[in-house]
Amino acid sequence: MSQTFSLVDPLAVADLQAYVSRAGRVEDGSVRLIAGSGVLAVYSAILYPRGLLDQTPTVLGLRTFATDKDAVFDAVVPTRSLLDRLARLEGTLGDADGPIGIRMPLEVSTVTWAGISPPRGGWRHVGDTSFETLDAAARDGIETIATEIPTGTGEQLVQRVRSEVWGRPLDDLEYVPAGAAFAAFSLGFLHPDEAVTIYETGPWTRLTSRGGHVLVRRQSWTLKR
Repeated sequence: MSQTFSLVDPLAVADLQAYVSRAGRVEDGSVRLIAGSGVLAVYSAILYPRGLLDQTPTVLGLRTFATDKDAVFDAVVPTRSLLDRLARLEGTLGDADGPIGIRMPLEVSTVTWAGISPPRGGWRHVGDTSFETLDAAARDGIETIATEIPTGTGEQLVQRVRSEVWGRPLDDLEYVPAGAAFAAFSLGFLHPDEAVTIYETGPWTRLTSRGGHVLVRRQSWTLKR
């Protein structure tokens, strides 16, 4: 039997749809859904290594939503399939009053990044950054990649350039790669005049804004201070 979950109202459904759609434009693969204690956590992969020698940082997006307290699951589902389910709900939400049930697509089991789980607790505040800093870093990286990768370039070279550009540290933000700015920009987490708070725990860094969270797993060589 397919697992189901609920969201509190049509606005929450539209919010989930917008987030998953943005994630799908960056990485058209899968999203990870974890439910428990009345919270649905939706993880998306923005950047991650594609092989043992790939130095691309692991960068995940995270949005959380209120859901029914009885929902308990951890599943990875295709992005397109989830978007199809949400799109089919659009025409039925006009008079919706109360929680809206959503049936999950069939799970997939071959997604490497989904086995990397950020911790839920133990985070400590280490600083803040601004919309301007992250927005500029994301736009500069996108422009650099567009310039350095001509049409028809092979996948291996594309991945190498992306790894180099998004793996560079942000100015004045030690251990935070430019890929974190790219994730926040691409997922719509950045808002003018809003500070972004930075937290750390173990090998993980988290950038938190009103729009959502970006989680970065730092390379082992950056852990020594």
